[in-house]
Amino acid sequence: MPSRRDLLRCAVVGVAVSTALGAGALAWSSTLLGEYSVMDMGSGEGHAGHGGGSSGGSGGSDSGALSVTALTAPDRPADVRVELVARQGTVEVPGGRSIEGYTVNGTSPGPEIRARQGELVEVEFVNESVADGATLHWHGIDVPNAADGVAGITQDAVPVGGRHVYRFEALDAGTYWYHSHQISHEQVLGGLLGAIVIEPAEATTDAALDVTALLHVYGGQHTLNGRVADERIAAAADATVRVRVVNTDQGTAAVWSGAPFRVVATDGHEVHRPGAVDGQRLLVPAGGRADVTVTAPDRGAVRLHVGGARSILIGDVSNAEAAAPPVRQPSGNLDLLAYGAPAPLDFDPASPDRSYDYVIARRFGIIDGRPGNFWTINGRMFPDVPMFAVTEGDVVVMRLRNDSGDVHPMHLHGHHVVVLSRDGVAASGSPWIVDSLDVHPGESYDIAFVADNPGIWSDHCHTLPHAVDGLIAHLMYDGVSTPFTIGGDAGNRPE
Repeated sequence: MPSRRDLLRCAVVGVAVSTALGAGALAWSSTLLGEYSVMDMGSGEGHAGHGGGSSGGSGGSDSGALSVTALTAPDRPADVRVELVARQGTVEVPGGRSIEGYTVNGTSPGPEIRARQGELVEVEFVNESVADGATLHWHGIDVPNAADGVAGITQDAVPVGGRHVYRFEALDAGTYWYHSHQISHEQVLGGLLGAIVIEPAEATTDAALDVTALLHVYGGQHTLNGRVADERIAAAADATVRVRVVNTDQGTAAVWSGAPFRVVATDGHEVHRPGAVDGQRLLVPAGGRADVTVTAPDRGAVRLHVGGARSILIGDVSNAEAAAPPVRQPSGNLDLLAYGAPAPLDFDPASPDRSYDYVIARRFGIIDGRPGNFWTINGRMFPDVPMFAVTEGDVVVMRLRNDSGDVHPMHLHGHHVVVLSRDGVAASGSPWIVDSLDVHPGESYDIAFVADNPGIWSDHCHTLPHAVDGLIAHLMYDGVSTPFTIGGDAGNRPE
């Protein structure tokens, strides 16, 4: 029998939904009950140039449009070939307890993929036993649209026994990760993920050692590279160690140390002339990555805290516990808006071809038959949310504003953006280039990018339950369409 608290909660939601219905706010509330295409979703709200005509969305399927399936990598032999096999079942968590989830090639995280800049990567994905189907999305890599791995938009989910081949050129050196984009709020949390590192075309001597620190929570257990344990990296005195922090979780991760460190890259893009960070913490958004360098001390070791619960000991680790005790997390945050030294951009965001607002709030309503307090974009509820239309070559400026009470790590597929300002304060440091950006309650950011990767691209919150509840829009290139649908016989459920 429901408790008194449950009955009260249902009554409150029912009254709120009834009020919203009475106000006519839910005209689109039943649209998702069935199969649908992103081509039939809401239109954009923006301006061409400096306030010209409105910029609408694609407004339905176009039989003469270029299919997303045609947007592929060059037809040449692959330099790196990998087979990744997804399974559903028990995930062993070394140092902790096992959970029911997903593995890639028998482990979670799955194997790290390493390629060199300029190489063509080919991954054959095999779904051995993931009952709801699965895909692979290459988070942060500006792949051709056919390889983006979003079920119902760029492909159908791969069923049990099925295979799918992803091909892309590793154009940008940096730290990235892969994960399923089918029922992602379950499959990513359950471990269907792994890291991918693209090394520079020309080897550098900046760091003597290069290590990955992938953070994930398995059933409440905070892990580092899949283990409930800290790591020890033996390094000679004065050696520089590059640590690639990958935050695969649903919330922000903090990085700090008792010794100075440098942030040398964010989301796969190098920071220009990074300075020493001392007495501050670096915040890494959900889905985001940050490369930091640490110098091993002359004696003993230094402890780099990653994600709060885990840390990495670097240096002489033979007696590291005594030499490098845990350090209390600083309260001050490193402001990447002013970090590093300015450098010119290769485009001019002062004269954009398209300007858009992306305003996040929430209200009561119904999505797919579920009543609740759902997210809105520019005051509209999914699926009647803006579709941001662009033409290849456009310079696009977007203002993100968070009118809700939650943090939203916003992630744009297929592109990287440069942060121009926050709350009206212009960027003054190195170009801050990201694909995942935390927008805190009450904050607004102006960001810019060049529309140089044709396709249909998701632009959503990477707190994945928020995307399930409607915090997702799409960047739509003129003249591009998709034959795939969400729902229906293929069972595509991208979020």
